[in-house]
Amino acid sequence: MGEWKFPNEGCLEKPNKMYYHTMTKKDVEERLKVNDIIIIPVGSTENHGNAGPMGEDTFIVTRIAEMVAAKTGCTIASPLWYGSHPFHHIGQPGTVPLPDDVFSAMIRAIISGYWNTGFRKQIFISMHGQEYIIPSAIQEWGKKYQVPALILFVDLPRVMGQTLMDKEHGGPFETPFQHADEAETSISLALFPEFCDMENAEDTTIKGYLPAGHVDSGGDIYGYPIPGHCQVGNVGIECITAPEGVLGKATKADPNKAKACIERACDYLFKLHNDILSVFPPGKLPDAKLISQRDPEEIEALLKGPTKGGKHIYTIAWPS
Repeated sequence: MGEWKFPNEGCLEKPNKMYYHTMTKKDVEERLKVNDIIIIPVGSTENHGNAGPMGEDTFIVTRIAEMVAAKTGCTIASPLWYGSHPFHHIGQPGTVPLPDDVFSAMIRAIISGYWNTGFRKQIFISMHGQEYIIPSAIQEWGKKYQVPALILFVDLPRVMGQTLMDKEHGGPFETPFQHADEAETSISLALFPEFCDMENAEDTTIKGYLPAGHVDSGGDIYGYPIPGHCQVGNVGIECITAPEGVLGKATKADPNKAKACIERACDYLFKLHNDILSVFPPGKLPDAKLISQRDPEEIEALLKGPTKGGKHIYTIAWPS
């Protein structure tokens, strides 16, 4: 896949036309002719202890997206800085959770807006663990609109797999992956050390009530029967059990330990991007006859768009 060099300086405000919010209408029109894939980074704002920034989950996905976009020429959407959170996160100072219905509506609205613009191949990426709500939002969007599109969600911990695990399971880390711990802080140090403060890193010990092997933790990478988001009550709420905002050993973080998992994520997104364009070159989409029973004339009008003699997507419904 090629070498990935990091840390890199973030591009959120750079005039290199990598991010959608830095582009003009003409820039967008020209980009769509050669690459109509958009990566949508989904992060969160939450307590990551004294070593990691509140926007850690967002910076992880934006820095990874930037490396991929630099090699592929695709576009990156403005990131979502706020996200959904499981029950045990609620009440933690520093964490700003969105209600799931609000978050789902945001995802559906974002899909609609970019589809209407012409970015009809969308890749959502997250490191935050919102794997219970983003797929649901995508499915609800598909059921409502039923138009040709390719909307995908990549849960980065799932891609990283063993490279995110502890040594006992063949990975590079001393401790199992959790939240703001050795692994996540290592990733942060590798991607954006300027936002980290290892002098004040903290360690905690968090255990569930049930014996190990039942409920997964941290990205559900161990394959236990019950994913971390599929329980309430096996762990205490973090504002009481881990007011530090850390679940694990942040002091053990080392950017070198995170090299393999970051590279694996970039490799996969690079391959996914190229595979999409090989099957669906710019302007091409899945056959409407195979994925929708809307009237062909309506589909054709929607694909043309409102400024080229067709219709905008909101003539179907408002994404609320």
